[in-house]
Amino acid sequence: MYPRSLKLEAHLQKSNLFLFGPRGTGKSSLVRSRLPDAQIFDLLDDDLYEELLLRPKALSEKIKPETRFVVIDEIQKLPKLLDEVHRLIENSEKRFLLTGSSVRKLKRGGANLLAGRARELHLFPLSHSEITDFDLIRYLNYGGLPRIYQSEEPLQDLKAYVRTYLSEEIKAEALVRNYERFVRFLEVAALGNGQELNFAALASDSGVPARTIENHLEVLKDTLLAFTLEPYRSRMSRKGSSRSKLYWFDCGVANFLCKRFHLSEAHSDIGISFEQFIMTEVRSYLSYSRSLSEMSYWRSKSYEVDLIIDREIAIEIKFSKQVKDDHFKGLRAFLKESKVPRGMIVGRFSEASKTEDGIEILPYELFLQRLWAGAILGSLKKS
Repeated sequence: MYPRSLKLEAHLQKSNLFLFGPRGTGKSSLVRSRLPDAQIFDLLDDDLYEELLLRPKALSEKIKPETRFVVIDEIQKLPKLLDEVHRLIENSEKRFLLTGSSVRKLKRGGANLLAGRARELHLFPLSHSEITDFDLIRYLNYGGLPRIYQSEEPLQDLKAYVRTYLSEEIKAEALVRNYERFVRFLEVAALGNGQELNFAALASDSGVPARTIENHLEVLKDTLLAFTLEPYRSRMSRKGSSRSKLYWFDCGVANFLCKRFHLSEAHSDIGISFEQFIMTEVRSYLSYSRSLSEMSYWRSKSYEVDLIIDREIAIEIKFSKQVKDDHFKGLRAFLKESKVPRGMIVGRFSEASKTEDGIEILPYELFLQRLWAGAILGSLKKS
């Protein structure tokens, strides 16, 4: 059991909660470890599901009078149950925690999302700060899903994970019309991890009609397997890209889907996994710290900056162990025109330093230590 950074019990003391996260991120384990006295209703239990499907009001009859915290697992399987939860929130002092691995059925069904009476939290794969035995190359190959990171056979477990996702999230829930086409699309989308979205190219490479690609991407985002990084928007003289970038939630899952196995330090694609790793660390930190800050990127015809947070800090991410002149070109061009006050390069460098014009050079371990301590982004706006 790895220690998790999400302070679930503290949040639940303040409000009812939705807790969303991809399958395998450890939602159930977190709930059971942090809320040992909670009464849990698991909608993967067929008998319970059938009973509540036919009569949602049975939920109130099953809740014990002494129960303080009520957990409903996999709420997306029964969106109509939210009406009963809403009623119970209005008429009792119990706190509800509703977990799920997909928001698609809730969104599509026009589900009652408790009219603002529940806050939304997300659980992500293990972060650097949560793994006491962190191994960078292992993480960049197999990702941070708890069971897979500590597995003796991570590829076999990744295979089982992908099959479970496809059979239970996609096929069983009928989230796409053509299942076989969606499977082909997954491999192509995984190959595009960290790249700008090109709908025509995705359609051509996967054999999926262009009109269907947008729907497939929404499925990935709604089932929490991927997210998009939007382009930085400002009145800079250099025209930047207008396309979003696609990132998978976990580098191990992305690697497995596109058959990118056993990445060594010398492999040309390991830099993609490293960039994704840093991106997801920042994303996790912003979510867990309840920050309102937004992530974006910038690319012109000649230059690129990997990550920009609000209008406060611009970050270049490099797998390299050596600082090179080329690493600064995009960052300096962006900082000069954007007036963003802080620039940083994060890589596998041996020590921290700073250039004459103020660009910080940080080893990734130090960057992550400072990030999770609140020393990188601690002053940014929070909810």
